[in-house]
Amino acid sequence: MRLRPPSRRDFLLGSSAATASLLALARGALGQETPPAPPAEQPSAPAPPPRPEPQLKIGVIGVGGMGNGHCERFLALHKEGKENVRVVALADVCKPHLDKGIELCAREQSENGETFPVQGFRDYRELLKLPDVQGVLIASPEHWHSQMAVDAIRAGKDVYVEKPMTLRLDQAFEVWREQRGSDRIVQVGTQYVMRPKYAEARRLIQSGAIGHPVSSQTGYCRNSKSGEWNYYHVDPAVQPGEMLDWEAWCGLLGPQPFDSLVFHRWRRYKRWSTGIIGDLLVHQIAPLLMAIDPGWPVRVSAIGGHYVDKAMENHDQVHLIVQFEKEHTMEVLGSTCNALKPDEIVRGHKANLLLTGTNCDLKPEPAYQDGVEEQSAKFENVPDQDLLRMDWLQSMRTRQAPASPVELATKVMVIVDLATRALWEGGSWGFSPASLTTYRA
Repeated sequence: MRLRPPSRRDFLLGSSAATASLLALARGALGQETPPAPPAEQPSAPAPPPRPEPQLKIGVIGVGGMGNGHCERFLALHKEGKENVRVVALADVCKPHLDKGIELCAREQSENGETFPVQGFRDYRELLKLPDVQGVLIASPEHWHSQMAVDAIRAGKDVYVEKPMTLRLDQAFEVWREQRGSDRIVQVGTQYVMRPKYAEARRLIQSGAIGHPVSSQTGYCRNSKSGEWNYYHVDPAVQPGEMLDWEAWCGLLGPQPFDSLVFHRWRRYKRWSTGIIGDLLVHQIAPLLMAIDPGWPVRVSAIGGHYVDKAMENHDQVHLIVQFEKEHTMEVLGSTCNALKPDEIVRGHKANLLLTGTNCDLKPEPAYQDGVEEQSAKFENVPDQDLLRMDWLQSMRTRQAPASPVELATKVMVIVDLATRALWEGGSWGFSPASLTTYRA
């Protein structure tokens, strides 16, 4: 399974000075030289930055949370001259969410007194029927991700689906099979793969600089006095009926009594979300898998608890140990009740990679320090989420594989699914890459 380094996006060059510098930084991480640009004459009046062509028209499904943020950023990228994209349609089962999204897009896409039309739908399938929609971004609750992605692919649309790619592992394989049987681009929203330090780590590991990568550690930790995912405002006016199609929201998980807290803060509940694992840890796991290329996960152990936020059904503290088919072990810490994260490290039998902050530093093991040279690569912060959005748009134009593809996301979902089972059912869980089946280890 071929996974390319994430930051080689030639389309960025020339879209703006800032974006071009980011591309140069990424190419430097991959060992590619970028020749200096010749000095340009200063125009008499500032000229707007050139936009890539052709213009792309996209739809957004789910605009109550992240979806609205995506709309804002796509519109900003267009205004800033970094992209040529229009949001032409929105879908959401919640009327206030949909109305707010339409108002935002119509306002921000107005130019020279003219407003760009934005269609709104309560049923996402109606959005998929629009012939001028080339791609859809799915930011619905995760229990809807797989069905919406499959329906979009079958409708001939390219897809950007928020993380986690799906709620369950069987759904991930369904999306993967559907994508492989089509010519559609599918990007998954784990934006850390765009950070240059992971491209540099991948280059060093592939070159043999650290020897065999035997283990790694990472984590995603944060903290708040109010509890995790409570920052979503609970609107008492949103009730089943005109304001909300609750049955459609529940979808394939079946009819449930309406619960306003579940609707507004569904990540806190195990029926609707994998919590820390799927929402937070996937950000750290995905770029490490891209860098290390350890093969499929074959065994996962996990323990966790409700140590502080006892009102939340999902765990507020988790520890994962993951074994891979290419003889590698990964340790992952997740917490929503303490923000001190572990150092991010890849350990090789010859040297270690310290991925602290934005850096990628190689430190030789004492037994190999005479033959392995210490190295340090320092990078600037990059707007990784915008870069991933732009990567998707450019992949739509070029038909080249995106930076965060379905293959990578499916491996991540093996970890998410097995860790979730271990937390709720106990024990360790295994995965067979040959048969693509899971079992209690």
